[in-house]
Order: sequence, then structure tokens, then C-alpha cells
Amino acid sequence: MRRYSLENGLTVIEEKRDSDSITLQLTVRVGSNYENSGVRGISHFIEHMLFEGTTSRADAREISNEIESLGGEINAYTDNVRTCYYIKVPTKHFEKAADILSDMIINPSFAQSAIDKERQVILKEINIFNDEARYYQWILFQQALYRRHPARFPAYGTREDVQSISREDILSFFNRHYFGSNCILTVVGNAPRTQQIIKKYFSALQRGKAKRVSFPAEPLTTTKKISKVQRNIMNSYHVLGFKSVPRIHKDSYVLDVIQAVLGRGQSGKIFDEIRNKRGLAYEVGVHHEASLDFGFFSIYFSADRSKFKLIEKLINEELVSLSKLTAKELKEAKGYVEGKNILDAEDTHHKADALGYWELMSNAAFEREYASKIRKVTLSDIKRVAKKYFSKNYTLAVIEQKK
Repeated sequence: MRRYSLENGLTVIEEKRDSDSITLQLTVRVGSNYENSGVRGISHFIEHMLFEGTTSRADAREISNEIESLGGEINAYTDNVRTCYYIKVPTKHFEKAADILSDMIINPSFAQSAIDKERQVILKEINIFNDEARYYQWILFQQALYRRHPARFPAYGTREDVQSISREDILSFFNRHYFGSNCILTVVGNAPRTQQIIKKYFSALQRGKAKRVSFPAEPLTTTKKISKVQRNIMNSYHVLGFKSVPRIHKDSYVLDVIQAVLGRGQSGKIFDEIRNKRGLAYEVGVHHEASLDFGFFSIYFSADRSKFKLIEKLINEELVSLSKLTAKELKEAKGYVEGKNILDAEDTHHKADALGYWELMSNAAFEREYASKIRKVTLSDIKRVAKKYFSKNYTLAVIEQKK
């Protein structure tokens, strides 16, 4: 891995590997946590707009066609703390990918007609997330879990704010966050002259100085909290979870192993108990979110409302039983985490995304240390962490089928 910076402050991380593909990803240190009331959803709005034309490329079709006509992929996403844009192409087209990605980031046109059009697309996207219980359960859960931290707000924003965001708002927010030292460019593959090409196309990215942002301290959860809505649906959707720790906290690695114990594939203990053995739910899983300055651990399932009390009881029993985890079960869980990490990293895009993620969290070098930290997790770590974070004061979000 090679790490260097351009004169404009852009951090570049390259990993050479023998591959027929190469991925460039630009990670911008901005997401919904950095938004204020009145412009919630603007990071996601800008993500959409960077595909809508530049000073030299007229529209989204022209941008996407230049990559897709090569057999490549181009896409982006926004979450609470980052906005990422990536292009994956056959290795010989690396310079074309660098040209297009840099053009999108440095020369967006932000045409008013495109803003008006894309606003309607985003509003439809919001409708989909709000209408689909499988998505909305997570919005409801995070709103209930956090009282002060902006992680309680969804990345797509609110309908009211998206409807009112102006071109001036977009330009102002873009100029405050899209500059060299606030971005990370990761490149995974083996094209020639990568450093020269990166300097050629990304040196024009504006300079800037990142401002330190601090978020309100989140109070401890001292009581059980339930957030419930009713809908005309056939099954009820549930997310039961707890606040945990940011990614760089040592306990986050232990929670990754616990997630594997309880929720890996079809052999995790919760999936096995609830679906395989008892057939109480079709969809059941475990999710661990570890981000820049917040984290949570959750169990989710969809089932008939009449089954909820039994499923909740079974979940709590499995959480308690972590104190009696065997050495064999721990070995299997660590093997799952390590093996999945290896397989995921074979894809150049997944690797580029992982390097950008770890650099944003702290340092891209931590990506290489991940497996060793997983291997060091002990039975006493599992017992300690389970006792520390999994209390009776959990948060529960329910989208309940009407009687």
C-alpha cells in the first residue's frame, strides 16, 4: 500500500494487485451528520447532482455511457459520515476513469433544470424508503435510539427540506466540503503511471481547510424504549438494539465476532433458533454498525405480531448465553469474520471502499490489522462486552401489522 498527498491536500492511497480490473473511489468526509435543520438531505442531493453534468459533459447519460460502454461500473452512495463516488473499469481504461471521476468532482454544472428534475427523483426515493417497511424499520430504530446525536436523522433527509433546498444552498455546502484535504482517493489495481495520472486529473481540486466538527454527547440509555407505528401489512417488522462504540474502539472488534456468533449466514445462533428450528420468522438477522463517532448493535426480524413475545424471549436468551460461549463456537465465529474479509477484499471496488473507510475512521493501515485484531478476541472479551452493552434497557422499533 502506498499513501501520499497532492499539493491541494488530497490523500491518495494506492494498492497494487494483479487484476484485470481497477477501481478508483473518492471518499468525501461529509454525510448527513454534518447537515443542519433546513438542508437535511443535501449531502445525498449533491451526490445525485454530480452525475447530472459537468462543464464538459452534458448530462447523466453522457457520463454513465462513457464508463458503461467500456463494461465498467459507476455509482455513489451517501451515509451519515461520508459520500463516496467510484468507478470500476478494465485496467486499460484507468485514465478514462480518472478523467471522468475528477471532472464530476471538480467541474459539476449544478444546472437549475437538473436540480429541479433530480429533486423529484429524490422525493420518490424518500417515498420508497418510507413506504417499504424493510427500509423504514431502520429509520424508526435510529430515531428512537439516539436523542441528541445526528445519527438519528436519515441520510436522505426530510421531504420538507429536500423540497426547499436551493441551488445556492447546494453551491455553498459543496464549496464548504468538497476540497482536497477533506477527500480520500483510493485506487486498487495495477495500471501503469497511476501517480502521474492522478496528479494530472485531481490536482485542480480546490484547496481548503477542514473545520473540526463535534457532535452532542449522547446520554446513556437508562430505560427500555419502544417506538411503534401501525401499517396495513401482512407481517410486523422489528429492530431490537443497543448503543455501542465507534469503529476504532477496541470493543468494536469483539462486537464483530459476536455478530458472527449470533447472525452469520444461516448458521448464526439467532437465525438457527428462530428460523431453522422453530420457523417463527422468514427474515431474521444481526447488524453491527461501527462508524466514526457512534455505533449500535441490533437484531432484526419480520414475523406475525402474535410471535413477537416468544421471539423477543429467544433473543434475550441468546444474548445471555454469550457468557457460556465455547472455544469451538468462538473459533468458528472468528473464522467466519476473517474468511469473509478475505473474500470481500478480492473485489477491487470492495477493497477501495474498505481503504477509504479505514482512512476516514483513523488510518488506512488499520485495514491490514483488522484480521489480527479479530484473531485476538477471547472468550473473556465476549463475556465482558456482552455484559457491558446488552442490558435490559434496549431500544425497540416496531412496524406493526394492524389487527
